[in-house]
Amino acid sequence: MSKPFQIALLAAPLALAACTETPGEITRDTEPFSAIAPEEVVTAQGNEPFWSVKVEPTGDGAFTATFATPEDIEGQSFAVSRFAGNNGIGMSGELGGAQASLALTPGECNDTMSDRTYPYTATFALGEETYLGCAYTSAQPYTDIETP
Repeated sequence: MSKPFQIALLAAPLALAACTETPGEITRDTEPFSAIAPEEVVTAQGNEPFWSVKVEPTGDGAFTATFATPEDIEGQSFAVSRFAGNNGIGMSGELGGAQASLALTPGECNDTMSDRTYPYTATFALGEETYLGCAYTSAQPYTDIETP
């Protein structure tokens, strides 16, 4: 046997051992996130600054998002595409010539102004601005926090 072949033969088990998963590490799950159905209306909101994004299905797999602020209470609507990742969903489109994207991930979220708990955290990016907040859906509402 040649020396390079022996080295390759000895290295193979080490390479295979490196490919096994260890408990507590990130998994290689490739299933897309499915906890938010496409027909659910999604509302994301935050404060300081105050903002909201409402995403509604419009049929045939299309979605419309409406971004609102205190300065523009009616908001501005724009088309978005929806995609499911491994741990949440994302939506992206264009508003006023700027890229807009909304990302939702599961996890208990509380804003600093209300006594509510939301099932999702939200990040909304519009151009160079990033807004952080919480989100809920028409099927997974927020809950009021009980105060003593």
